[in-house]
Amino acid sequence: MNFQQKLEEYAELVVKVGLNIQKGQPLLIGTTTDTIEFTRLIVKKAYEAGAKRVDVNYTDEVNARAFYDLAPDEAFHEYPKWLAMQRDELIENKGALLWIDADNPDLLEGVSIDRISNFQKASGKALENYRKAVMNDVITWSIVAIPSEKWAAKVFPELKVESQMEALWDLIFKVVRVGEGTAVQKWKEHISNLESRAALLNAKRFKKLHYKAEGTDIQVELPKDHIWLTGASKNAQGVPYIANMPTEEVYTAPLKTGVNGYVKNKKPLVYQGNIVDDFTLTFENGAITKIEALIGKELLQELTQTDKGAKYLGEIALVPHESPISASNVLFFNTLFDENASNHFAIGEAYPTCVEGARGLSHKALEQIGINTSIVHEDFMIGSADMDIMGELEDGTMEPIFHKGTWAF
Repeated sequence: MNFQQKLEEYAELVVKVGLNIQKGQPLLIGTTTDTIEFTRLIVKKAYEAGAKRVDVNYTDEVNARAFYDLAPDEAFHEYPKWLAMQRDELIENKGALLWIDADNPDLLEGVSIDRISNFQKASGKALENYRKAVMNDVITWSIVAIPSEKWAAKVFPELKVESQMEALWDLIFKVVRVGEGTAVQKWKEHISNLESRAALLNAKRFKKLHYKAEGTDIQVELPKDHIWLTGASKNAQGVPYIANMPTEEVYTAPLKTGVNGYVKNKKPLVYQGNIVDDFTLTFENGAITKIEALIGKELLQELTQTDKGAKYLGEIALVPHESPISASNVLFFNTLFDENASNHFAIGEAYPTCVEGARGLSHKALEQIGINTSIVHEDFMIGSADMDIMGELEDGTMEPIFHKGTWAF
């Protein structure tokens, strides 16, 4: 297949599998001006699939940086009401939301941490209804990515400028199973394999997981009624979709107060356009009690102080070290990809769908059953080729889940 054919297949995959657009369904796309050609293709495919209306919100890197550098301080304590209302209307109309990511990983490097934190809090509060809809799978939502010049340069600095975009395109096509004209079928088979792993874990009913690797020794207790899920979700109408493309994970929610030990990251965390790396987090009774970091420590500390739930975990995810993304030996500096190369945890809000009967519960009710709530949800990568994970059953019996970075069953 030539490049244009691969692009067409990718767009079709996003619309038919990622979003699974239904006839008469509205679609809202959020993206950057670096993706215009691909976004236009998505819009066309969405209408062909029966979408009622497709709207696109574009952001521009230069304008976004100007806002953080030049806007008055009070602007970072506000969030545009019309943007929140737009998403609320989409939820009301049972629409779909697509993010096409092409962000520069270093976009906000050097920006005041206070500005980043204040705007995170303002947007989190304004978009509370939207976040609840996403975390509870009320609406269809999906995140995909395509290269931008600055992102490609970050991933492949050793290549000539004219080769960087091509290299990143080729790699993205590979990990999303595009290029042979059979992407839709390959994804159906892939999701089936992931769901078989989730079914095995759900049958075990482990009460606790023990992680050990270089720099990591941590125990994570699971809620009694936890559910292991995959990237394949269903919205409130029962329509299946894929939230992240690519996806290689099987995940669940931890018991909020049941995390003890320490964990070291194995890949950089890109947070709000900044790099956080070489860090270790120590947990006691669920809460982060100590942060050590060589790069981005202040930003990481600010993240964990965003609200009361930001110092607890909301997700644990299992990804074998030999996943296609990990096997590429490429660091993407993009969580969508890097989290699917590694076991990972998420700081902040848990998905209520990971606990039986928790979907749609209020924050207060979720907290009462040990499920963390927050306005943040940030994944960080902890997996490695030397990681062992043991599952503890109710009677104390220990069974291997991961051995040397891969599935033990």
